[in-house]
Amino acid sequence: MRLFLLALLAKEPAHGYELKQALEQIFGSAYPSPNIGQIYVTLGRLEKDGLVRAVDVEQSNRPNKKVYYLTAAGREALDAWADEPTEGPRVRDEFFMKLVLAPMTGVADRMALINRQRRHYLSIMRDLNGLAERTAPEDRVALLLIEGAMLHLQADLDWLERCQEDLS
Repeated sequence: MRLFLLALLAKEPAHGYELKQALEQIFGSAYPSPNIGQIYVTLGRLEKDGLVRAVDVEQSNRPNKKVYYLTAAGREALDAWADEPTEGPRVRDEFFMKLVLAPMTGVADRMALINRQRRHYLSIMRDLNGLAERTAPEDRVALLLIEGAMLHLQADLDWLERCQEDLS
């Protein structure tokens, strides 16, 4: 959340509700709507860390609002984030650890684990398909996010097949 907020503030100063609305507008229904409390807590931490600066803005007939500005340190953090590749494949996969260790210890049957995980992935895939169908065609960002999640799920399902073949 920290870097997402910094990225939005690099575009223009904003208050918490504007940042929440921007995230919802940009990512649509494909991205879970952020909790406004989480946004304000994150903004407070960013301010404490010197990455944003808050300015109280007076409003008539309403309480003052805080508008947040990106600082030079915030811009440096944002630039570093943009320059770094994101995490790649998971080598320390929790499910795989469970798949190997649980049968060794008698905690669970390997095929039962694979089948349960497959059902879970297929359920998520159905939910994503439904979400894609309800998403407007012009909402390209949301559709790309959904498609990416579905492609990752399909790869996970293919990997489960491989595990079942190799480990049974």
